[in-house]
Amino acid sequence: MNWTKQVGTKANMAVNLGTRGIMAAANLVEYCNFEKGSYWSDLRRQNGQEKPYNIKTWCLGNEMDGPWEIGQKTAYEDGHLANEAAKAMRAVDDSIELVACGSSSMDNPTFGDWEATVLDQCYDNVDYLSLHRYYGYYNDDDPKELDNYLGKNVDLDQFIKGVVAICDAVKAKKRTDKTINLSFDEWNVWYHSNDADTKVKPWQKAPHLLEDIYNFEDALLVGSLLITLLKNSDRVKIACLAQLVNVIAPIMTDDQGVWYQSIFYPFMQVSNFGKGVALAPNVAVETYRSREFPEVPYLDSIATYDQKTDELTIFAENKNQKDSLTFNTVLKELNATEVIEATQFYGYDPKQDNRDGQMRLQPLTASIDDNQITATLQPLSWNMIRVRVNH
Repeated sequence: MNWTKQVGTKANMAVNLGTRGIMAAANLVEYCNFEKGSYWSDLRRQNGQEKPYNIKTWCLGNEMDGPWEIGQKTAYEDGHLANEAAKAMRAVDDSIELVACGSSSMDNPTFGDWEATVLDQCYDNVDYLSLHRYYGYYNDDDPKELDNYLGKNVDLDQFIKGVVAICDAVKAKKRTDKTINLSFDEWNVWYHSNDADTKVKPWQKAPHLLEDIYNFEDALLVGSLLITLLKNSDRVKIACLAQLVNVIAPIMTDDQGVWYQSIFYPFMQVSNFGKGVALAPNVAVETYRSREFPEVPYLDSIATYDQKTDELTIFAENKNQKDSLTFNTVLKELNATEVIEATQFYGYDPKQDNRDGQMRLQPLTASIDDNQITATLQPLSWNMIRVRVNH
């Protein structure tokens, strides 16, 4: 919790509904959020934290349909337990937000029925439904099949819209005005470390686990996944990259220090500049067909408008492997006055990683003419353009 204050973020805490239950969940809320004068709040104070942590968002279990989970539940069991735990937790602090546990994977046979059944039990007492999704070269994927790999953001968009449809179907069934939004609290690329992890023996001290070394094509996919999340931000209100350091992470540490992986760059830029209101563009662009996806746009893009700073930030990715793309944005209700910053991330072999520390964001030439923003996007490139605007 001290770390969250140092980096300016907030905790999304999970309670254990597998091997524990209702009272343990309520007690944890009391420990974290109650001022003083109760057993658990006074224990927190004895442990050195006088003021409450005031954790706002709480997950009701995690991946409870997973066969690997100790305390695995059926959908009805999980929904009923989540509903009762929610009532107990809100009795301690009625200001908290609660996240119902969605299926651990869209590929699980429980997906879909799980979400509908869980929400049918706890809809009135929760605020969000969780989603998890990871991408890589799996099953029939060919590591040389770059066009299909870069199209996997289409899968993410379909996944999100499918879960939204389930939430809204339960809403209609219950004849309620309440809308359940989404907490995409686990997502990333994850596949590089799978073989190495099978060789790890149990009960080692600090073993190297899930230490994916990401390459340039992974950064391009992460960029498109970020754009997809922003495009769906009307319903995806929380999104958490899993994880941040060493374990499937954008930042790596070792005895030599700290270094950035390829996926760090798009994640860093969207984290820092993707603020305010998401503006989904009307795009005219050619598409291509890949093995899994019949229509993948060569251009993937989104803009965000930060009303506090009057900055418009455009994130754009060219998935074309051979040809550059002339990018032209026409603003309708905002006036572009100057380009603050424009960068591109390109020029690397798709399989190149950043262990040598050579990857860099490079300048991008972007211009404004008659309220149109223009730039040339290189093949296989991630791009960001920040523009000063006024009304």
